[in-house]
Amino acid sequence: MSAFAQSPSATPHEQRLLNGLKLLMFDVRTADKVTLKVRIHAGSAFDPQGKEGLMKLLAANIFPNPEVKEFFAEQLGGSLDIQSNYDYIQVSATAKPESFLTMMETVSTALVNLGIDKETTEKLKARQLERLKSLENDPSYIADQAVAARLLGSFPYGRPDDGTPATISKIDFADLSSARQRFFTADNVTVLVAGKYDQALAFRAVRRYFGSWLKADKLVPSSFRQPDDPPTSVLEISSSVANKPQTRVASRGITKSSPDVFAYQMVAEVLENRLKTAAGGDVRSIDHVLPGIFSISFGIAVDATSLVAKTLATPVSEAEFQAAKAAVVAELEKTDLNDRWLDVDTFRVDTPAKQQAKAAATTLADVQRVFDKIKEQPLATVIVSAAKPAN
Repeated sequence: MSAFAQSPSATPHEQRLLNGLKLLMFDVRTADKVTLKVRIHAGSAFDPQGKEGLMKLLAANIFPNPEVKEFFAEQLGGSLDIQSNYDYIQVSATAKPESFLTMMETVSTALVNLGIDKETTEKLKARQLERLKSLENDPSYIADQAVAARLLGSFPYGRPDDGTPATISKIDFADLSSARQRFFTADNVTVLVAGKYDQALAFRAVRRYFGSWLKADKLVPSSFRQPDDPPTSVLEISSSVANKPQTRVASRGITKSSPDVFAYQMVAEVLENRLKTAAGGDVRSIDHVLPGIFSISFGIAVDATSLVAKTLATPVSEAEFQAAKAAVVAELEKTDLNDRWLDVDTFRVDTPAKQQAKAAATTLADVQRVFDKIKEQPLATVIVSAAKPAN
């Protein structure tokens, strides 16, 4: 049984080290593995302008050798994963109960003593440039980045978290060292341990392995200027890939901590269900620490402005609302509970049980209000299609 198979009402045993590091411990007697998650509450939103991709490279520096995953699988009977996005960097590891101390020591050593040097930085940059070469030949990726930039400009989520070849080339190891000193501090971290283990032993191990992690002198929050309204004209982009046109329509979204977060997700479900029969659209409410994006995607070239306006013209019915609510609640229940507890610190949201209750309490009136708000907001529209051959 997974360590994630817990009740949303379960409350972790919480401790805080002298260096400010927060520890959440779950006792899951039925788990066959011990899970360790370490989340740094800063992501690509903090990339300096002109050096986008920096936080991705910093995350890659934690375990720069890809073979380390084999060690976790073969020696510890578990796994290792590193996630890096706009809002946070997270190391997730699992191990057999008898190996959880080795897992904890290995992860803590990589994070607390994170080494950054010129040679490794250049290797990671080369690896990221190869990844970008692939991404930038993908019309779907091009469309996603273009509509985000058109909607939000230089606001964090309008800039590519993977960077571009030009921005990656400008990053050096000194930039990474500076970001590490700013964000990889004990009081900007939450550690979660879940599974069948000795909690007293685990707490002593966390104090031993993570206790030397330095605390920041002060955490200075970055302020970001809100973006202007996007241009209303359609942006058309030529792609070298034939037969894979893409259309994107986007409007301003919300924060994950917004009282309307579930209403936005339900509106996305309603619109997606309506668009399935018309053009097979994919609709998502992408929420972040700061206001995100409400995105509508099509795998065809389409007059999206007219189609979306037509789709938004009819109020939400009771049947549509109930179907959307059931889908959102079910998706929330499937989300990794450990990650939802870490979200409490990253996004300043309620505990999982309160989030569950908030989703269940969302009404048709809430959804219709958000529906009407989206209908009135300016839209950014992008079409990506193959370039026409010259005559």
